[in-house]
Amino acid sequence: MHTPESISRALDRILPFVQKPARYTGGEFNSVVKDWDATDVKVALVFPDVYDLGMSNLGLAILYDAVNREPDMLAERAYLPWVDMLEAMRRADLPLYSLETRHPLARFDVLGFSLAYEQLYTNALEVLDLAGVPLLAADRVDGPLILAGGSACLNPEPMHAFFDAFLIGEGESAITEIARAWAEARRQGLSRAEALAVLARLEGVYVPAF
Repeated sequence: MHTPESISRALDRILPFVQKPARYTGGEFNSVVKDWDATDVKVALVFPDVYDLGMSNLGLAILYDAVNREPDMLAERAYLPWVDMLEAMRRADLPLYSLETRHPLARFDVLGFSLAYEQLYTNALEVLDLAGVPLLAADRVDGPLILAGGSACLNPEPMHAFFDAFLIGEGESAITEIARAWAEARRQGLSRAEALAVLARLEGVYVPAF
């Protein structure tokens, strides 16, 4: 199993040989790093495009702040690496990780994708594959909730097979409710289908499986 320490060691070997390595290191001014082990609900916010485009996305920044304001929750960020880093990560069998603490995305409770436009659809699938998450929602029996929101989700049907749930509408207040409900349902021992049924009752949440 990959750990933040093993990922950091792999990055030490990889980053000298890729373009713009600062895209993959984190540590930016105003980034938030919480205690992983002391935080109950863990959310990875994903913009499925290169860091240069995603880091200034205001929607993601608002969600990042909203989640990290909650004392029992943390939000960390991930972006789709550029093609040279993608190839290097696959050669090293390195999963996609969060910038703040370098935990593999598959270890989070929720992966929240911001789909601002339709061109990000295939990028989102690349992110899932690099994170080691089954592409099809029907194939997932464990692991994080794969959630999508944003302007390109107003019609969620083109991507219905790949996401567990969609948030239709504004996510600022809903993201914390969804993440907390999912984490609590899983802690109670509910199956994935039962936990999704809990989410389906929340306002604005569309679960394609139902």
